[in-house]
Amino acid sequence: MAEEGHLVSLNIYDLSQGLARQLSTTFLGKTIEGIWHTGVVVYGTEYFFGGGIQQAPVGTTPYGTPLRVVELGITHVPQDVFDMYLEEISPRYTAETYSLLTHNCNNFSNEVAQFLVGVSIPDYILQLPNEVMSSPMGALILPMIQNLETTLRSGAVPQAPQFKPSTMATPSTNARSSSATPKKVASQPQSDLQKEEKPKLEKVEASSNGSVQGDPLGSARDKVQEEITAEFVALMASGTLRASEAAALATKRVMQRYGHMNMAQS
Repeated sequence: MAEEGHLVSLNIYDLSQGLARQLSTTFLGKTIEGIWHTGVVVYGTEYFFGGGIQQAPVGTTPYGTPLRVVELGITHVPQDVFDMYLEEISPRYTAETYSLLTHNCNNFSNEVAQFLVGVSIPDYILQLPNEVMSSPMGALILPMIQNLETTLRSGAVPQAPQFKPSTMATPSTNARSSSATPKKVASQPQSDLQKEEKPKLEKVEASSNGSVQGDPLGSARDKVQEEITAEFVALMASGTLRASEAAALATKRVMQRYGHMNMAQS
């Protein structure tokens, strides 16, 4: 008997909550419709990439209600086979391999969609980094992004527990319940290891300030956004700059600050 089909859909979120559309022309010199985050929904679960491959029951992710939902098709891939597929690709989707421009949540969603139903996610989502980098402010933003990613990989930002594939995966209905050991626990006592064992696909929750726990780049972005906002407010209070000039100068100062920090660390 043929495997029962499962609907595969793409949840699309605007992380800027509408601010990109309102402010992008001022900050970037061109209109950006949204800062897109996506997750693939199948088997009643949403899968996404944020400091590792993670999952949450549909409707419970910390990103809230999706702005759009796109039906991608019907898959006949059994769930345990999909679990083994995620284990296989998991080394390529960790906090260390995350790149805001070239290897992000949307790249993960696109790869998973192609595996399940053989289609890509909408091109406007995948092209967002190119849209931003081709803007007049792109050359200014790029060094700051690179510095943030360097800071993340050096361990300056807390990283989410990563799961590793089991040494030999076998299809079974219990595939989703198996566990893996988080990184950097080899020297800990056995009691600590037992406490720190996590499900292979980490569930994430929203913190009190709205950032996503288990998303290390989210923490870094929050910190930088707070610093840029503080600089912007101070510059506007001087009454000598227009909003666009203050925004550009605030971003430049924070970027330079992170650049000096990374040079000092190296």
